Amino acid sequence: QLQASGGGLVQAGDSLKLSCAASGFIFINYGMGWFRQAPGKERQFVAHINGMGTNTHYTDSVPGRFIISRDNAKNTVYLQINNLKAEDTAVYYCARRNFNYQLESLQSYGDWGQGTQVTVSS
Repeated sequence: QLQASGGGLVQAGDSLKLSCAASGFIFINYGMGWFRQAPGKERQFVAHINGMGTNTHYTDSVPGRFIISRDNAKNTVYLQINNLKAEDTAVYYCARRNFNYQLESLQSYGDWGQGTQVTVSS
């Protein structure tokens, strides 16, 4: 089970740190991803972190402002978003990478959190 939190209504230029608490599986054994879905658009990959937290990967469309991390002692993965922009408005989802497809592919992820809404006002 994955439970995302930390979203909200913020001003452009603010920062947010999203959290995703995991339970029901051995957390360190799985890579974790963050995706986002803006209104009227498809869900898109944002970032992935491997089980040990030693390797991260970001989509090219998210330059530098997003930082994924994890705390395996707390079974939690985070997404720090800095200098928020209006185009970051979306529902943000965390997901467990169950399958060995490409990191950015939705097909790699079999378990999803419920999503947390981020709304950025300009």
